[in-house]
Amino acid sequence: MVVIAVLRAQAGKEKEMEDALRAMIPKVQAEEETIAYILHRAPNEPGKFLFYEKYRNKAAFDIHSSTPHFQELFGKIGPLLEGQPIVEIYEELAGKK
Repeated sequence: MVVIAVLRAQAGKEKEMEDALRAMIPKVQAEEETIAYILHRAPNEPGKFLFYEKYRNKAAFDIHSSTPHFQELFGKIGPLLEGQPIVEIYEELAGKK
């Protein structure tokens, strides 16, 4: 299961948002069923962030979404967000592993 999450920071809040998102990475890497959790930033839009997330299955994603560190992250970044996050779920079909 692949999740793409796009988050936008309010103007002037980009660094604070990036710091909060980066702090999440080691916590998520410790989740056994999380295969990948990679943060990206749009090169021409410093306030636009994208997470590429890969989970063993939907149950793993559900566990991730209910962790205390996930809830804490949204408590921190909620006031920094411009609009709502865009979250899309995909099924892997083919490709290089």
